[in-house]
Amino acid sequence: MGKRRVILVTDGDEYAKKTIQYVAKFYGGRCISSSFGNPTKLSGEEIVQLIHQAPYDPVFVMFDDSGFLGEGFGEKAMKYVAKDPSIEVLGVIAVASKTHDSEWAKVDITVDRFGEVSPYGVDKSGIQEMDIGRINGDTIYCLDELNVPIIVGVGDIGKMARIDDVKNGAPVTKKAVEIILERSGYDVSKWNKHEADITDTF
Repeated sequence: MGKRRVILVTDGDEYAKKTIQYVAKFYGGRCISSSFGNPTKLSGEEIVQLIHQAPYDPVFVMFDDSGFLGEGFGEKAMKYVAKDPSIEVLGVIAVASKTHDSEWAKVDITVDRFGEVSPYGVDKSGIQEMDIGRINGDTIYCLDELNVPIIVGVGDIGKMARIDDVKNGAPVTKKAVEIILERSGYDVSKWNKHEADITDTF
């Protein structure tokens, strides 16, 4: 087999788990459900083994440091997965959290809670901020070290005033995934059942 195609997600709580499971299924991929946790409990080696057991790509993997400053357990696992030669990282969904003046990372683009795609950062609630190309968050300390095609910033997955709830179709997370998939050559219209641009989902 060739390299496994993977999307990394920097959040791992129950809301993120439900949302990523839903979105992975929607796009015909698989979520490594056991990668959830606050903080991440699996090692990078264990996660790579689970990725190779997944029947379909793209494989979604969650990482969480539970607010630990600096490089926590989740980030160590994420770095291991991202640098494994058998893994092709399609992109990262970087999740904002309340850690202002502590950890931040560069992002290529963001999706706010209203579905607007922009170069501005977003906060935990999915509201645009003034900074361009960066977000504050947890488990994002090492993102600048990773050689990945695209990093998409979003608010707190599955939340954002319930806008991203799976009952509403998780539109913010879904759009972030669409951006990553389209940049990787996937035709997302086959899942959306119409010829849609990524800006059509709201």
